[in-house]
Amino acid sequence: MSPPVAPVGWSRWLVPPAALSIHLSIGQAYAWSVFKPPLEEALGLSGTQSALPFQLGIVMLGLSAAFGGTLVERRGPRWAMTVALVCFSSGFLLSALGAATGQFWLIVLGYGFVGGIGLGIGYISPVSTLIKWFPDRPGMATGIAIMGFGGGALIASPWSAWMLESFGGDTSGIALAFLVHGLAYAVFMLLGVVLVRVPRDVERADGRPAAPAGPQVSARRALRTPQFWLLWVVLCMNVTAGIGILEKAAPMITDFFADTSTPVSVTASAGFVALLSAANMAGRIGWSSASDLIGRKNIYRVYLGAGTLMYALIALVGSSSKPLFVLCALVVLSFYGGGFATIPAYLKDLFGTYQVGAIHGRLLTAWSTAGVLGPLIVNWIADRQEEAGKQGADLYGTSLLIMMALLGVGFVANELVRPVHPSHHLDAVTAEKGAPRARRQRAESA
Repeated sequence: MSPPVAPVGWSRWLVPPAALSIHLSIGQAYAWSVFKPPLEEALGLSGTQSALPFQLGIVMLGLSAAFGGTLVERRGPRWAMTVALVCFSSGFLLSALGAATGQFWLIVLGYGFVGGIGLGIGYISPVSTLIKWFPDRPGMATGIAIMGFGGGALIASPWSAWMLESFGGDTSGIALAFLVHGLAYAVFMLLGVVLVRVPRDVERADGRPAAPAGPQVSARRALRTPQFWLLWVVLCMNVTAGIGILEKAAPMITDFFADTSTPVSVTASAGFVALLSAANMAGRIGWSSASDLIGRKNIYRVYLGAGTLMYALIALVGSSSKPLFVLCALVVLSFYGGGFATIPAYLKDLFGTYQVGAIHGRLLTAWSTAGVLGPLIVNWIADRQEEAGKQGADLYGTSLLIMMALLGVGFVANELVRPVHPSHHLDAVTAEKGAPRARRQRAESA
């Protein structure tokens, strides 16, 4: 399945809404923490266990993006969006069955494995297309779409909390909530499948497709460069530091202020998750657009350097001031989201547009790694501290220090990034041959 090529006069501003319909749906993953407390109570799970579906989902996101990136480039965004729709919705349906029967392994399989494949293919489905539509503003273009992934929880968090309150927090109520999610997201994602278009090939005066501008590096060659692996470390560290808090956001803010005169209610904690989602979303469009002006390396200096400062404030004085805790968490999540939205443009700057979607897919294995590390660090340490008799903010002190150290590692890696050596560049003839081949593939599969 391949999308129709846009006709002459087609507005490129119709493409970001198609991408948003996919990303707003799969962004529900960031609202998983709303399901953690009822699942733990209904099925007798620990915090570490209840994080498994989310962790596996992020692992599968990275793996499916890595192994499916080249296929997405070849078959086009419409095929990718269709696969994402089927897998993501099916994951919820399997999870509904697992909750209804009390089989947690089915929830892990459905939400984590099957749904995670939908996450990965859906996440990268529009990236290459958007960069080709917006070569002048790649940071802004990818930010518009990828902000949907960060903003998905802004919708899903209160919606999920409302359903759990209406249906009940027992296994049948959780199952019904999963079922409604699966059906609703299938309908919404279908909008992107129908709307997406790819740009027409730019032709030279002799009628042949023009070669991509600037140095171009294939996905295979990119893996042999130090730049790819440095960016892998940058993304992994930035994501680990953010995702650990995000996955446990609702119980974390409750624990931090449990012993104060103004404890945080379940409804307020869900609202905090929604606020984090808003910051995540705003950071994706705001910071990535800023990167078009000040450069990718400079914006990552902000993400990693200022992010370390925010974690330090939370660790030192966060439990004494609820507004300060919330503000620092919002800033951290804006950097977290901005890092995701900026990385495709960073890759385009270093490796060109030739196979940027496939390169991006491979880089998302850093997200898979972070998806395990972040929640594991925060949940495992919190569980151990709770067993030792500690409560409140003391459950998270060690985790916050580890996150600060990881951001420092990412900062150093970003400083080491340099332009790709010309020995890795495709020559002009090779790059030019890739353009007509891509056009033939689209024509054959249309």
